Parts: sequence; structure tokens; C-alpha cells
Amino acid sequence: MYICIMKLEDVLKTSKFNDEVHKATLNILYTSYWMRDNMSAVMKDIGITSEQFNILRILKGKYPKAMCVKDIAGRMIEKSSNVPRILDRLVAKELVMRTTSKEDKRETIISLTETGMKTLQTANEALVEINRKTIGITNEEAVVLNQLLEKLRKTD
Repeated sequence: MYICIMKLEDVLKTSKFNDEVHKATLNILYTSYWMRDNMSAVMKDIGITSEQFNILRILKGKYPKAMCVKDIAGRMIEKSSNVPRILDRLVAKELVMRTTSKEDKRETIISLTETGMKTLQTANEALVEINRKTIGITNEEAVVLNQLLEKLRKTD
């Protein structure tokens, strides 16, 4: 579940890269999947998916206010997520509540339930623990990493 092989060369069983940028690109991709796998394992134990967790987090950011589906979709980490389908599952689990907007009857409004809030709290606590066990960098190193990742995504 929390397998951690430190060197990319050991994971890919090669030391042949075009250059360090190529290696860094592969390292970012591998690390992203590794982190997602760890997070998914934690979420599975709680009974939700990482996408459902993401929606609960988004709703918590507006709590106690509700949000429309379009605004939730715009804040998702994984943009290809099928938000209405994920919401259907969250409604079935009674973690969110779906209502119709009073201003626009065509718009669906989603709010976090008390059960959803408790589930989110449990998930957050579990993630803090797994991050403590698996993420081997300091806060200072995280600042530098965040700056580098933001630089990587910056387009001129």
C-alpha cells in the first residue's frame, strides 16, 4: 500500500534519460501516481474515493453555504471527473444534499451534510497521518518544491 522506492532508476529499472528535465518529468509523473495510490488506499478504508474527498473538501470551503455543480466542477483537481456521477454517489451515502436553486430552477445546489463533514474530518486526519509517514520533506523543502512546481506550470 505505501511502497516507497526512493530512486526513479530503481522503479523504472533504467538510468537512461534524455536529460535531467526528461528525468524530472518522469519523476513528477511517477510521484503523482504514487501519492494518488497512497491517498486512494486511505480513502478506500473510509469508504470514499479521492474524487469524492475532493468534492467534500470543496464544499467544506464554502460551508455552511451550498454550491452549484458547475462551481464544484471548476474547482476539481482532476478536471476530467464526472462531477454529477460522483455527486450521485455522495448523495446516496448521505454525505451531501442536493436541492434546486430558488433563483434558477435549472440549477442544482449541493451542500455538505453533517455526516459528510464528519467523514471529511476522518479523511483529513487519515491523510495527515499517511503524509507524516510517507512524505519525507520538511516544510522549508516543501516551500521550495511548491515554487518549482508553480514555475513548471507557468507559461509565458
